[in-house]
Amino acid sequence: MPINSIFGVFAKSPIKPILTHIDKVAACSELLIPFFKASNEQDWIKAEEIRKELSMLEKKADALKRKLHLRLPKGLFMPIARGDLIELAIRQDKIANTAKDIAGRILGRKLQIPHEIEKNFMVYLQRCLDAVQQAQKAINELDELLETGFKGREVDIVTKMLAELDAIEDDTDSLQIKLRADLFAVEQHYNAVDVMFLYQILEWVGRLADHSESIGDQLELMIARS
Repeated sequence: MPINSIFGVFAKSPIKPILTHIDKVAACSELLIPFFKASNEQDWIKAEEIRKELSMLEKKADALKRKLHLRLPKGLFMPIARGDLIELAIRQDKIANTAKDIAGRILGRKLQIPHEIEKNFMVYLQRCLDAVQQAQKAINELDELLETGFKGREVDIVTKMLAELDAIEDDTDSLQIKLRADLFAVEQHYNAVDVMFLYQILEWVGRLADHSESIGDQLELMIARS
């Protein structure tokens, strides 16, 4: 195989698209903070503006995922298994999809978080977004992992990041349990259908952390295989 062709294969690094994708996904989920602030203030015009921005980022993330899937080389010179990278992109994309679903459901029914649990809900939301940010930090170490051949000190650094990600996800589970109990205590004062959807929102917000942990699990598997 000509030298130029070999370099051409290596030049198409699969790492940069994965990093770009996780950045888009994280930016998408971060918009939930101003979105919920607007919805809690019943500023539905502002909430709609943010939802549109969030939806646009989700579409860009989805396009990046499809592009990665179609353009990943199938030759012998892939530094990481092609299937592992595709799976990583799929797991990352679930965060953006979930964020879009949350915003759509809240706006569609003009749901508001009950004022009795609003403060704790925002703490819960931020902790779930902490999980997204921690997954993003770990994915951003892929370049270094690649350079070191998935060995040595860099593996230890990423392993610690993933342990912290697990701890954050555990926190979100505890916060969700408490919020469910708090919502149950006041649900009789609110529309029954809205309450049903509010329980769903609590679950969907928790999925942001679950999907983040799933990204960590995939990265851990990639390290173990290298």
